[in-house]
Amino acid sequence: MLYILHPRQAVIDNVDKMIGCGDPAFGGAMYACSKCGNLKFVPFRCKSRFCPTCGVKYCQDRSHSMAFKLIQCSHRHCVFTIDEDLRRFFLNDRSLLDCLFHAVRSVVLRMFFQRNKSKNFVPGFICVLHTFGRPLEWNPHIHCLITEGGFSDDGFWRVVKHFNYTLLRKSFQTALLNEMEKRIGPSFRKTKAHIYKKDSNGFYVFAKPNLCNTQSVIKYISRYLGRPVIALNRIDSYDGENVTFHYNRHEDNAFVKITVPALDFISLLIQHIPEPHYKMTRYYGLYARHRSGDKKLIKAVHPSKHKFLCSFSKWRNNIAVSFGYDPICCPNCKTTMTLTDLYFKHMRVSLEDLYERSMAKLKCRSA
Repeated sequence: MLYILHPRQAVIDNVDKMIGCGDPAFGGAMYACSKCGNLKFVPFRCKSRFCPTCGVKYCQDRSHSMAFKLIQCSHRHCVFTIDEDLRRFFLNDRSLLDCLFHAVRSVVLRMFFQRNKSKNFVPGFICVLHTFGRPLEWNPHIHCLITEGGFSDDGFWRVVKHFNYTLLRKSFQTALLNEMEKRIGPSFRKTKAHIYKKDSNGFYVFAKPNLCNTQSVIKYISRYLGRPVIALNRIDSYDGENVTFHYNRHEDNAFVKITVPALDFISLLIQHIPEPHYKMTRYYGLYARHRSGDKKLIKAVHPSKHKFLCSFSKWRNNIAVSFGYDPICCPNCKTTMTLTDLYFKHMRVSLEDLYERSMAKLKCRSA
């Protein structure tokens, strides 16, 4: 294993955040009981996707966000993979990861467009980038959730149950290699010819079983599309030098247990830390933001219900659901404690000051 001698700045920032996650020295919120005067300090979290605690919270929020954008129809989950010989290009130049999104977008839209070129049927689909496989190796691929139907320009909805996977495989291969050649230049042509010769049937596109209703789609998104690099329950032991983790092999679902040195394990994890502000999830077709006219297709959710469901992603409700107690309930008089002050790096900020700063920013923006 080759250790990363000069880690990316994104790796340094995320590791520093994770180490300081929950450290009171970085700030927090002070709660007080109005009856007995009891105080409780709740430290801030790091909000890093690399953190095993905050990463799960981030995945929950993303799953909820996806769930409220879904159209009431069946969905198909497709996985677009690439040849192993191409992986190093994306590892050396992470900007090439955009090529994966562009290729999947063009292929899916083309497949629906060929159904009826005059009607121009457009599906709704969500693309999520995964850079890891089950053994934690570098394996960039796209998980795509596609509606089994498209909406035409004249307002007609057409159900599409048959997906041409031969077309998807070959079209995805062609679209991706062309995108990479545009980015890399003529030096990529030799590799491109080798890939065409090696993968004559195109790249592998795997399809999961149909997701027939909205509830199953939401459950599937929460369980699969929005997950961290490795779940904590897959890490079996750490003896001070070596880390043991397990996974089920994708080909035959066989149970595999691996023991690697701790530094090797860390190297496997940090290579999957994305660049700052990089969008790992992207919405296309009917789910794109610019198609405001298609909002009538999306399941209408009452604002109060939306607020209630999203509230369960908040730290107080999460603790109450998971551990059965209210974290800001006073242990002496059993009343709800009140937020009094905020602290940022040993500096106290009162709620009044915070409110005045917020109002000042709003006035500057309006001006």
